[in-house]
Amino acid sequence: MNESLETADGRQVLRIERRLPHPPEKVWPAVTEPGHLREWFPAEVRLDPRVGGRMTFSFGSAAEDAPESVGRVDAYDPPRLFAFSWEEELFRIELHPDGPGCLLVFSHVFDDRAGAASFASGWQICLDTLDGLLDGRATDHSPRPSARLHESYVERFGLADGVVETTDDGWRVRFERQLTRPAEAVWAALGGTTPQDGTGTLGGPPPAGFTSAEFPAGPVTALDAPSLLEYAWEAAGAPAGRIRWQLAEGTGHGARLLLEQTGPAGTAGDGATALTAWRARIEPLARQLAEEADRRP
Repeated sequence: MNESLETADGRQVLRIERRLPHPPEKVWPAVTEPGHLREWFPAEVRLDPRVGGRMTFSFGSAAEDAPESVGRVDAYDPPRLFAFSWEEELFRIELHPDGPGCLLVFSHVFDDRAGAASFASGWQICLDTLDGLLDGRATDHSPRPSARLHESYVERFGLADGVVETTDDGWRVRFERQLTRPAEAVWAALGGTTPQDGTGTLGGPPPAGFTSAEFPAGPVTALDAPSLLEYAWEAAGAPAGRIRWQLAEGTGHGARLLLEQTGPAGTAGDGATALTAWRARIEPLARQLAEEADRRP
């Protein structure tokens, strides 16, 4: 299986290629008919099989009152091409003859680059299930996402990197990272409780997990557990900028970490230092959370 992530027209394009030992004619019903799609696709699908036809997607129960989202058929050319939209995202399934079997090319176009590892790991599991169904093997119709697989895609697609920007009054470093555990678990892993020594309270020092030795921490200036902690960092004993940790909604696989640090003009080297320091802090945290997620029953 080959996977790639590219940017085209400002959007992210995830592409997965998989060779199947079955001809396109056998695979086509499995990727287009609702009765087969429900066995491997992550939503219950109903569709009008023609270009421009309406599609609906629902999760959980197939009851009429289950929440639905909508899309439409953009291409329908049996047994070669099926393309459709789902809300604002685009999907394309191509089947190319390949000896006695076929090459399945799956693509997903979306905007949320930080969510790409979640999408890639999820689709890999879905396509594994499809492969098993075509082979007649028993499969788990609701396989559990693998947090370690998610982290492998983070590394493969370069999603662990932060960015440094020049601002009107200095510099700003930003990281956006999809994690594999909910905000409460991330907060606890960072030490974001309120211990008796006063750390993690407004006006007090931040818990050590939120800090980096390269940037001495001042007092906590904003706190909303388990989603926000902000504090001043100091240089030469005076406030130099702020460091802000925020845990927001992500792809549904866990919390989205948004980490930002600002610094003053004339200290551009500190931006590069911050990129290195915070990646070194986030990576062990992400691995720890992934291990916890995969251990959970």
